[in-house]
Amino acid sequence: SISGFMEKRVFAKDGVAVSEVGLGCWQLGGNWGHVEEDAARAILKASYDEGVTFYDTADVYGDGRSERIVGGFLEEVRDNRLFVATKVGRGEIYPNGYSKEAIRERIEASLSRLGVEAIDLIQTHCVPMEIMRSGEIYGWLQDLIDEGKIRRFGASVETVEEAEMLIDNCEGLYSLQVIFNVFRQKPIDAFFEKAKSKGVGLIARVPLASGALSGKFRLDTQFGESDHRNFNKDGEAFNVGETFGGVPFEKAVELAERMKSFDVQGVGLARFALRWILDFEAVTTVIPGASRVDQAISNASVSSLAPLSRETHEWLKELYDSEIAALVRGAY
Repeated sequence: SISGFMEKRVFAKDGVAVSEVGLGCWQLGGNWGHVEEDAARAILKASYDEGVTFYDTADVYGDGRSERIVGGFLEEVRDNRLFVATKVGRGEIYPNGYSKEAIRERIEASLSRLGVEAIDLIQTHCVPMEIMRSGEIYGWLQDLIDEGKIRRFGASVETVEEAEMLIDNCEGLYSLQVIFNVFRQKPIDAFFEKAKSKGVGLIARVPLASGALSGKFRLDTQFGESDHRNFNKDGEAFNVGETFGGVPFEKAVELAERMKSFDVQGVGLARFALRWILDFEAVTTVIPGASRVDQAISNASVSSLAPLSRETHEWLKELYDSEIAALVRGAY
């Protein structure tokens, strides 16, 4: 049963409340390092025990492995308060193989792996701007809502421009998933207020800049061969923003080291960086990943921390404006 202290926030469109700290389940797919199935189940269960009710996955994480593991966990706990978000739009249909049939087929496969009657939230998975702009894909998702296969749709995006376009033009948009962390503050002024006023939930992904904001890395830290922090440091494989928030690794390490002096509560840099995100009320939930049970528990505990001081927020904004903004690479 859920025991941890966890604040909930409401997705404005329909009043559904979810834990303000969720769990990102990318790493459970096994294509980033490898988390054994037993360990993955233990991470899910530990998060649940700490009050986490929001779980974010995708059909392509480990070619369905992440969804399958999440589905097994749902069956085990059987708790209708849990909210599972998954994604569609990557894999072999990307970037231009989209059709109503292809989307339906993939969503039905996700339903089967997750073992649910309807998916709480389907998000388009960083699909090309022109696909989002045409809106056709969201019409197909609306049809699947009408059929009872999904309950809501949203979008996971890479750029501020994409986020703004959808907030302005996409009727029925429930949520946006965006890269948001201390290294990537542009969304705050660009669309936080607008998302709030339109009732669009915001899901903050890559909140620790691929671990750089945990403060645990050194300049000589080595990552495994299959780890995107090794092969995508400069955006060789996909949008560089997904790796270290787009900040060059050496600079990310240096900035994280300096930020430690502002952790006056002494909560540790990772929890400090997550708390900063939760201090923005436009954010519905933040979804750090966890590859160990202790990380999952530590992440969830951020909900019980006091907000950071106004001075700390001002300092982090000034640091971003003066030193970080110009370093962020990739579409943003």
